[in-house]
Amino acid sequence: MEQVGTQSSSYDELRSLVEGLLARVEVLEAENAELRTDNTRLRTENAALKRKLGSDSTNSSTPPSQDSPAAKGKRRAQRSQRVRSKDRKRGGQPGHKGSGLTPTLTPDRSETAPAPEDCSGCGTDLADDSGGRNAGTSWTQIWDIPPIRLKKAHYVLPRRRCACCGKVTTAMVAFGQAGAVVYGPNVNAAAVLLASAGNVPVERTAMLMAALLASPVSTGFVARAHERLTEKLTAAGFDEAMIAALATEPVLCGDETPVNVLSKDTDEHGEPVPGSPHVACVRTPDERLVWYRALPARTKKALRNLGLLGDYTGYLVRDDYVAWHQFDSTVAGVQQCVAHLFRHLQDVLDLHPTQQAWARTTRTVLREAHTAVQTAKAAGHNQLDPTQLAKLRARYDKAVAWGQTTNRHRDWDKGNHPGYTLAKRLTDKADQVWLFTTIFAVPWTNNASEQALKSPKLHQKVSGYWHTPTTLAGFCRVRSYLTSAYNHGLRAIDAIHQALTGNPWLPSPATA
Repeated sequence: MEQVGTQSSSYDELRSLVEGLLARVEVLEAENAELRTDNTRLRTENAALKRKLGSDSTNSSTPPSQDSPAAKGKRRAQRSQRVRSKDRKRGGQPGHKGSGLTPTLTPDRSETAPAPEDCSGCGTDLADDSGGRNAGTSWTQIWDIPPIRLKKAHYVLPRRRCACCGKVTTAMVAFGQAGAVVYGPNVNAAAVLLASAGNVPVERTAMLMAALLASPVSTGFVARAHERLTEKLTAAGFDEAMIAALATEPVLCGDETPVNVLSKDTDEHGEPVPGSPHVACVRTPDERLVWYRALPARTKKALRNLGLLGDYTGYLVRDDYVAWHQFDSTVAGVQQCVAHLFRHLQDVLDLHPTQQAWARTTRTVLREAHTAVQTAKAAGHNQLDPTQLAKLRARYDKAVAWGQTTNRHRDWDKGNHPGYTLAKRLTDKADQVWLFTTIFAVPWTNNASEQALKSPKLHQKVSGYWHTPTTLAGFCRVRSYLTSAYNHGLRAIDAIHQALTGNPWLPSPATA
C-alpha cells in the first residue's frame, strides 16, 4: 500500500508540475504575442519616422525651400561629388551653343579707326611712306550705354484764376508736382526694375540708385514707385485682361506656395484671418502668360475667388491638392503632375526596395510613356499607336494593382500603409495620370508652375517677408505684368515705363 501511495503521490506531483508548466507556457505565449505586437508597432513607427526624417525635395512633394539644412547640405555634397574627366577642358564643350552678340546691320553710328602704325609681327613702321601697303579692312562692333547722368528739367507752371469762381488753376506736367522736386518716369522705372525684377531689397535698391545717380534716393521712394506701378495696372484693368486671356487658353497649369506676410488680413471683428498666406500661379505651359495672385490661405474658397477656374473649360495641369478638385467637373480634363507622383513613388520605394518594387515599375512605365509621346510628336503624329498605349497602360495597371494587394493589410502607425494609399490613388485617378498620352498639348508635369513660383520664393529669400497682404498683392500684380510682357517681346524697363505713363501692355485672348 505504501508503494501504491508513493506512486500516486509521484503522479500527482508530476501532473501538478505539467499543469504549472502549461500555465507558464500560456503566459509566455501571451507575453510573446504582446511583444510581437509591440515589435510590429515599433518597427512600423520606426519606418514612419525614418521616412519622415529622410523626406526632402528629392524624394517627396516637399518643396526645396522647406528642406532642412542637412538635406540642403546633402544635395550640395552630391552635386560636388561629380568628378570631372581628366580629358575634359574647362568652359563650354564642343557643340555647345554660345550666347554671344550677333552683329547688327543697322548700327547707331559708324566710325573708322586710325590705321595701325607698327607691324604686330616684326614692329616695322607701317606708315604709307615706309612700305606699308593697304590690305583691306576688318570690323568690330562695340555695344555700350551712354554715361548715366541725371537730367534736371525745370518747368515753369503758368497759373490762371477763373473769372467765374475765382479758383486758381496751376498747369501740370506728367510726374510733376507744383512746388516740389520729384523723380521722373525713367528713375521710377529703374527703381521698380531693381526691386521687383531684380529681387533687390528696397533698402539696397535705394543705395544703388543713390550711387548711380549721385542724388539721394529714399526707401520710401522705391516703395512708392512700386505702388505707383501697381495703381496704374489696377486702373488699366490688368488682372481683368489677364483673366479674360487665360480663360481662352486650351491648357493651363496651376500651383501655389506658402509665403511670409508680417501682418495678416483681419475680419469684421478685427481678428487676423486664419490660414497661411500663399501665392498662387496660373500660367500657360509656354510661359506666354504668367499670372500670380496672393491668397489669404490655401483653401477651396481662396482658389475659387481667383475668378478664373470656376468657368474654365480647358485642360488643367496640377498636383492632387484637394482644393483643386472643385474644378474637375467643369474642365475638359485634368493632368496630375507626374513629377509629384515620381516623388511619392520614390518615397514609397525607399520604405522597402523589394516589397515596394511595384513603385519602381510604375515609374519606369510612365517614363516610357513620356518618351513614346515625345517620339510620336517629333514624327508629326497627334496620338500614340493604340496597341503601344494599351501595352503601356496594362503594365501600369498591373503594377499599381500589385501595390494595393501587397500593402492592403500591411501594418502602419497611422491608418493605411502609404504604399496602399498611393497605389489606390494611382488606380482611381489613372485617367488623370495618363491624360498626356492622349492629349499631346497637355504637358506631363506641372514643372511650368513650379518654376514660375521660384520667383516669389527667391524674392522672399532675399527680403524675408512682405509687410502686408496689400504689398504681397502688389508684388504679384507687378511680377505678372513684367513676366508676361517680357515673354511677349517687351523689355521690362520699357513695359514699366509704358505703364507709368498710362499705356501699359495688356494681354489679349488667344481667339482675338
